[in-house]
Amino acid sequence: MPEMNWLHMGNEKRDALGLLLLRLGLVWFLFVWAVNKIIEPGQYVRIWGYFHGLDIGANLPYFMGGVQIVICIAAALGLWRSVSYGLLFAMHLVTVIVILPILSAPFVIEDNYPVNRNNAIALAALGGFAAIWLLRHRDHWSLDAWLARRKAMKSNPD
Repeated sequence: MPEMNWLHMGNEKRDALGLLLLRLGLVWFLFVWAVNKIIEPGQYVRIWGYFHGLDIGANLPYFMGGVQIVICIAAALGLWRSVSYGLLFAMHLVTVIVILPILSAPFVIEDNYPVNRNNAIALAALGGFAAIWLLRHRDHWSLDAWLARRKAMKSNPD
């Protein structure tokens, strides 16, 4: 079996690999939160009450988690890239907007612990979601791209 030389990989394959890794990492990031809505729905009822002042009821976290899981699966596969990647960005943007006050004070120390430090990752993740949406047309190792290549081959068999 020939050894893969990553330094001499063509630009299209390197882009595809980079976007595949970014896509799967970002999807996993949100998938964990989506599944948690189903595993521990009460936590999300309390979060919505605290941050938004809304009582969302006991069943809405299950619905939200289920919809988010479907979006995550579609995005993981690279299916409906414009929509699924855009929805990933939108889902995370809501979180960033909600925690904006915390993000504006990343160096707060309480009891010798930087309490807001871990929330800084939210901005990096938001940048990743924006990047994958902007580069979706270069995500060649997605189900959408595979289906488009397959359709093109069928319509032009020469």
